[in-house]
Amino acid sequence: MDTTPSYDELVARVGALQSEARRLRMAEEAFHRQNASLQALHETSLGLIAKLDKEELLENILERAASLSGTTHGYIYLLEVGQDSMQMVVGKGFFKSQLGRRVAIGQGMGGWVWQTEKPVVVEDYKSWHGRIADKVLDGLRSIVGIPLKNDLQVLGVIGLAHVEMDRQFSSEDITTLERFAALALIALEKSRLYADVRYELAERKRTESILRESEERYRTFLESSPDPIVVYDMQGIATYVNPAFEQTFHLSRDELLGKQIDFVPEENWPETKEAIGRMQSGQKINLFETRRLTKEGKILDVQLSSTLYTDSDGQPLGNIVTLRDISARKKAEEELDRYRGLLEVLVAERTTELAQANHQLEQEIEERRRAEKALKKREQELEAQSHHLEEVNTALRVLLRQREVDKKELGEIVMRNIQELVSPYLQRIMNGRLDNRQRTLAKIVDTNLNDIISPFVNKMASGLTHLTPVEIRVASLIKEGKTNKEIAEVLLVSKNTILFHRYNIRDKLGLKNQKINLRSHLMAME
Repeated sequence: MDTTPSYDELVARVGALQSEARRLRMAEEAFHRQNASLQALHETSLGLIAKLDKEELLENILERAASLSGTTHGYIYLLEVGQDSMQMVVGKGFFKSQLGRRVAIGQGMGGWVWQTEKPVVVEDYKSWHGRIADKVLDGLRSIVGIPLKNDLQVLGVIGLAHVEMDRQFSSEDITTLERFAALALIALEKSRLYADVRYELAERKRTESILRESEERYRTFLESSPDPIVVYDMQGIATYVNPAFEQTFHLSRDELLGKQIDFVPEENWPETKEAIGRMQSGQKINLFETRRLTKEGKILDVQLSSTLYTDSDGQPLGNIVTLRDISARKKAEEELDRYRGLLEVLVAERTTELAQANHQLEQEIEERRRAEKALKKREQELEAQSHHLEEVNTALRVLLRQREVDKKELGEIVMRNIQELVSPYLQRIMNGRLDNRQRTLAKIVDTNLNDIISPFVNKMASGLTHLTPVEIRVASLIKEGKTNKEIAEVLLVSKNTILFHRYNIRDKLGLKNQKINLRSHLMAME
């Protein structure tokens, strides 16, 4: 029987062998890729764990994650304690300009991974229903988000993306990134623990420094205090005394430390024991006055304050006693009491003097009251006299007004009588046969009568009261326009006499040596 395979069978066997060879080759390639991935993860984990600075670690994590998935675009979101949103803290490539972006749970790729707590892969971010509505993100294509999750919650998200249309993330990429995220979380936790330890060490050093500074200030305060200070333990043993204590009681530290200080006078022990009992019961002793002995046996008056100090659990460790030497103050108080007694005597004497002075003052006040009463009576009398004078003044004003009326009436009567009884006859004389001199005299009489009954008389008379009667007549003729010769003929005097009178008139009217017409001035006086 022929067992040689046919051609078709040989072709089928060759095809099967080729398929098996391809499967083995793909398995070998997958093995090599997985081995390379594990090797890369191992190297990455060693590199990440060696990083301690958080910012440098995050950048390294993102760089290695992008390298493992074959992309140059990625980001890391982190959730801060107490926050309700994640913030992009690291970004590279496309996401470098997105640093600081925040997403809430369920918002965008980061928020969706946060909510589902599982890896999320999107083949085309631009058309994905859960994307962030920001045109800046339209350039993204395939994108993957890997949660950084511990046993309790998602602490952050690693996001990687392709911007090319033909690039996608495979299942092997997702598996590798999940393993990498676990290693990255360990590295981040280590970095956080390191930061916490470093912060705790810094805080401890700062606390120790503060304690040292506090102890130094406390010691400086005790050493520089001008008041004696002693610190006792609960058995009454002195554990510290300051320099002021040594100087005040003349006792050195070698004589005091580790011993009970015997410097309480016998007569002051009862009150001291009572104060110690109050202090041990938790009461604070404040400004308690007692007495203490110096090394030489001198008794000092002191003011004592005491308080307990405790350990961190509140258990009393001892007490701090502050003393103040008030011997000088006590002596001053005694002197003050003595002076106070003398002062009381002086006050009593002064009080007697004041009482006498008060009595004298009361008498003076009474005299003043009587004087004021008399003065008030006199004021009333003066007020009555003033009222009377006001009434008299009122009557005088009425009389003056009546006098003016009477004067006016008298002037009207005189004017009417002259016009009716004198002027007609004088006019008839002037119309008769008179020589020039007679006619001039008659005209002067007529003019003067008119002046008498006209307002000019008052003005003229008031302005010429300091002229003589002859000077008044000369001034009247000058006002009428008469020449010196005509005036001399009328008055039957020489022309030089008229010139003499004109000179006196100008002098008395204040026109001397002035180029002012005398007739114009006299007419202006009207």
